[in-house]
Parts: sequence; C-alpha cells; structure tokens
Amino acid sequence: MGQESSASVQVVFQRAERGDASAREELFALLYDELHRLAHTHVARARGAMTWNTTTLLHEAYLGFAHREGLQFPDESRFLGYAARAMRGLVIDAIRSRYTEKRGIDQTFVPVAEAMLASVGSPEEVEQLNDALADLARLEPALAELVDLAFFCGFTFAEVAAMRGVTERTVQRDWAKARLLLHGALDRT
Repeated sequence: MGQESSASVQVVFQRAERGDASAREELFALLYDELHRLAHTHVARARGAMTWNTTTLLHEAYLGFAHREGLQFPDESRFLGYAARAMRGLVIDAIRSRYTEKRGIDQTFVPVAEAMLASVGSPEEVEQLNDALADLARLEPALAELVDLAFFCGFTFAEVAAMRGVTERTVQRDWAKARLLLHGALDRT
C-alpha cells in the first residue's frame, strides 16, 4: 500500500472511530484484497471440511460485523484481527453444522476447531488449544492479537511489525512469549 493510499485508509479509520457508518463500508472496499487473502487462508486451512468458498466467507464475515454498533477499529491491524476472528468463528460454525448434519441431530457434537489449525489433533487437544487461546486473550490481549494476525491471518512478522509500528525483532520476541504462554497453558491441562 502506497503512502497516499495508507493516508486515505487512516482517514477512513478516523471517521469510523467517530461513528461514521459509511466508513466501515469504505474500509471493506479499501482492504478488500487483504480481507480476501485472509478468507482464502481460512478456507484453505479448512481443507475441504466446509463447502463455502473464499468470497462467501469474506462476505458473511462482513455482514456479521458491518452494522454492529459499538465496534471500534482504531487501525488496520485491529480491523483485520477482528475480521479474522469473525471468519474463524464462521468456519467453525459451518464445519459444526456440516458434521452435525452428517451425524444426525441427536448425536453429541464434538468441536471441530481443527479446521483452523495447521495440524489436526484430537477433539480434546483442539478444545484445550481454544481454551489456551481464550486464556491468553484475557492475560495478554496484544499477544492473542499477534497469534490471530500471524497464525490465523497468515501475516508475516514483517507485516505485523509494520502494522504495529514496531520492529520485526519485537514481534519475534512477542511471538516467542505467546508460544511459551500457550505451551504452558496446554501443559497444565
């Protein structure tokens, strides 16, 4: 994104921050390519476990938060992080729905969050990872956001550093800390 384009995005973020409803639609249009890349990452990680395509996921996520009151996006990383979490939730819901249909309505449902993971574990491991991520979000929200951006959104450390206005080395240190906290939480379970 060029300097002029980046400045125009910042103006739109400022308008959205002041409550301008049309600003969210502009953000969607301005960041469409990046949002499409995020959606593609989520669909690819689902590895055929869901029937939605990239564009459907992107538009469903947008519809889920476009007109919701009280959401604030002070910058691009927060906006993309929120969009990534919305997409992740939709993918998990779509997979749950599909597996529930396959197993029948009276069957016990096992969470299928592994669609978002690079490697598939047992349902218990997936549930433990989701709990660990929720704990991390309560303890260190910035580190949880980093996990969203780097792991779930697929941003490189350099891209995350640019979004946050820090050095790549700082992002690497934060990533190491996030991994340690997640591993510690998983070891306790």
